[in-house]
Amino acid sequence: MATNALVLKAVLFDRDGTLVVDVPYNGDPQRVEPYPGARSVLDRLRSRGLATGVLSNQSGIARGLLTAEEVDSVNARVEDLLGPFDVWEVCPHAAGEGCLCRKPAPGMIHSACRRLGIDPSEAAFIGDIGSDVEAAAAAGARGVLVPTPQTRTEEVEAAAEVAADLEQAVALLLQAPLLRGPA
Repeated sequence: MATNALVLKAVLFDRDGTLVVDVPYNGDPQRVEPYPGARSVLDRLRSRGLATGVLSNQSGIARGLLTAEEVDSVNARVEDLLGPFDVWEVCPHAAGEGCLCRKPAPGMIHSACRRLGIDPSEAAFIGDIGSDVEAAAAAGARGVLVPTPQTRTEEVEAAAEVAADLEQAVALLLQAPLLRGPA
């Protein structure tokens, strides 16, 4: 192994539009619908000893459109369907609040990595919009964009790495320069 190669220790995911179908301001666990193949991708990562996590902007809390408890119940349903995650991070703030956690700020990635005991350079973040890969870059993590029909063309063009789906995104991550981990 090259001494300057980084070892991938965690793969973090955006929730809505990446792991599950995006239902705007969803507070109903029964409306959670995983993307095809999401469970098998996560199981593959877990079987390799990689940590997994979910990082999600939930401005509906600040806007009064849903409660933190509703978000928690939706997140619990995501875990029921996709298996356990090592870390969850939720930003409850609205876009204009200037918090340090709301993507594209790196706060949730930094927090998740601290909680996992790793450096952000040992993590990757997979999401469906530009702010996801921007947050990864700002944190010093590797970012992979998995576009949906809602992803803007300029976001796809600006992303350093783009994958057709979750399976392809994880295949990219499990190749050099980040080597299969943990260390």
